Amino acid sequence: MNFHRRLGAVEANGRTYRIPTTPTVVVCVDGSEPGYIEAAIAAGVAPNLARIMQSGTSTTALSAMPSFTNPNNISIITGRPPAVHGIAGNYFYDPATGEEVMMNDPRFLRVGTIMKALQDGGAKVAVVTAKDKLRALLGFGLDYGAGTAVAFSSEKADKVSLETNGIADALALTGMPVPDVYSAELSEFVLAAGGRLLETMRPDVMYLSTTDYVQHKAAPGSAVANSFYAMLDRHVGRLDDAGAVVVLTADHGMNDKHLPDGSPDVLYLQDLFDTWTGEGASRVILPITDPYVVHHGALGSFATVYLPAGADVGALIGRLRAQEGVDVALDKAEACARFELPPDRIGDIVVVSTRHKALGTSRDRHDLSGLTEPLRSHGGLTEQVVPMIANRRVAFRDGHVLRNFDVFDVALNLVQPS
Repeated sequence: MNFHRRLGAVEANGRTYRIPTTPTVVVCVDGSEPGYIEAAIAAGVAPNLARIMQSGTSTTALSAMPSFTNPNNISIITGRPPAVHGIAGNYFYDPATGEEVMMNDPRFLRVGTIMKALQDGGAKVAVVTAKDKLRALLGFGLDYGAGTAVAFSSEKADKVSLETNGIADALALTGMPVPDVYSAELSEFVLAAGGRLLETMRPDVMYLSTTDYVQHKAAPGSAVANSFYAMLDRHVGRLDDAGAVVVLTADHGMNDKHLPDGSPDVLYLQDLFDTWTGEGASRVILPITDPYVVHHGALGSFATVYLPAGADVGALIGRLRAQEGVDVALDKAEACARFELPPDRIGDIVVVSTRHKALGTSRDRHDLSGLTEPLRSHGGLTEQVVPMIANRRVAFRDGHVLRNFDVFDVALNLVQPS
């Protein structure tokens, strides 16, 4: 794999991580732009976070692009951008087979994970994630037979085994039933299970990753959002009280993507390209697509376009840039260089929309019946800013642009002794 052991440290994908002497917990709060935490603190419902941010460290970082769940969770767990690990979205088009494919299988990963390196270095590790689409990727390579690794999802907490998850009964950790996949409880289960694992298994390093169901539905400062962050605050307090080093970040932010009347504000790219290059000649791929589209209708702010042979890429990019709501339109080489993307997993053009615009394929391909609130989504440059909060002081490196996938470096290398 891409790591080897050093004395008291391990190397993963060209970066070195100390094996901690204090249990260390990294939390990815899915979809959590900084405004959510700020609003919850202002409302008085997040006293633990308020205290930690004052006595420890609070700053912001930039997510990987596209600002979607899978590429960012995998960037976090590998410490590297998509150009290195290969996961450039939740979903991609494979020109070799002509198929559109979910990238939730470990076969798409091109490097090993930090957790695998830590386990091989003698550390006990645990991974708890909300959705099962991430569990296999985040737990890639872990040896469950050694008794030093646990990885499971709250979505499938009733379907675990020692052989495939390192735990025989995940439900017993929380006393909660298996939560609905479209619920705040899916995230609460992750946090509650993490707290209990810290008290029982006492892993050296743990990664907890929630879901953004609430953030897709509710803006910062709303009653629904504040209730969620009050719950998060209780569990962060529990981890802190247990003596762990705790560092929180997010995979991406979130923004309104709707018109004043509440209807989604969408630029339908496939409809445009059917007009420009002929019906069906180009293929628009939305990497936000995954099995859980009820809360966003597969509408995000990042798209990639596969063009027919001989298409005038420069001219088409020029037409895209003239469209209202297009923030960035780049050819493959430019997009890979700017956004650190793997060239074989994106199309000929990359399109990023502005803050309040979403990108779709064709108007008739999106089922928006599940959108019970005005659309909120992510994927663009305007959803890149995320929190980086630690319950200890952190000695950041001068001149380094902090990324969310630096979070294990922060937690294991840069946190100062208490």
